Amino acid sequence: MKRAGSTHGAAGGAGRRGFTLVEVLVALAVMALMAALTWRGIDGITRAQAANRQSTDDTLALQAGLTQWRADLDAIASWPVPLLTTGGNNLAPLTTQRSLAWNGSTLRLTRSDAANPAAGLRVVAWTRQSATGWWLRWQSAPLTTMQAWAAAWDSAARWSQDASMNGLGAAAGDGAQAVAIIRVSDWQLYYFRNNAWTNPLSSPAGNASAALTNLPDGVRLLLTLAPGQGIAGQISVDWVRPTFTGSGT
Repeated sequence: MKRAGSTHGAAGGAGRRGFTLVEVLVALAVMALMAALTWRGIDGITRAQAANRQSTDDTLALQAGLTQWRADLDAIASWPVPLLTTGGNNLAPLTTQRSLAWNGSTLRLTRSDAANPAAGLRVVAWTRQSATGWWLRWQSAPLTTMQAWAAAWDSAARWSQDASMNGLGAAAGDGAQAVAIIRVSDWQLYYFRNNAWTNPLSSPAGNASAALTNLPDGVRLLLTLAPGQGIAGQISVDWVRPTFTGSGT
């Protein structure tokens, strides 16, 4: 009986044996590996969500900017403009330069105020900030006199040279505003004149005076988006003058 009891006790002790050190280490290694894989999966999802948000934000900003670009061109005011009083000063013969002027880096234009056309005109400028690459838009307050227009036209030129986010007009308190659209590596413009896309700074052969007095039939915008954003590559946007008939005249 004693021998049998001893055997039972030994068997019971063997049934309560714990994990060995090797088994514990193996279990810990497996759990650490699972935790690492789980963390990498969560981190990947987070990064993907952040990239999607940036892509969406950049796309919306670009779409808003291009919509504003088209609206500015659609509202170009052709000179002479009856809403502005000349104060006895005659308008210069190069009337297009008052409506649309491109110097290779900045586009200035005069447009009507879509919200209230009777309130006057606005001067608008588009340029690229060389330091950061931001594509910027500047606009003046509504203008009703030649003196106010001339001051805003000059302010737009000075602002574009400085490429300031505040703008000279905003600092002076005259209601001018500047906004950043998206970062670009480069931007270029082409005019559609005489049924051909040409450099705005060149005059069509044999028709230099017409190039200075008539608005182009179309404007082609080429944007090279800067790397490191949600969207990249080159974008081409064509604008056609609403009154263009395609006759080539």
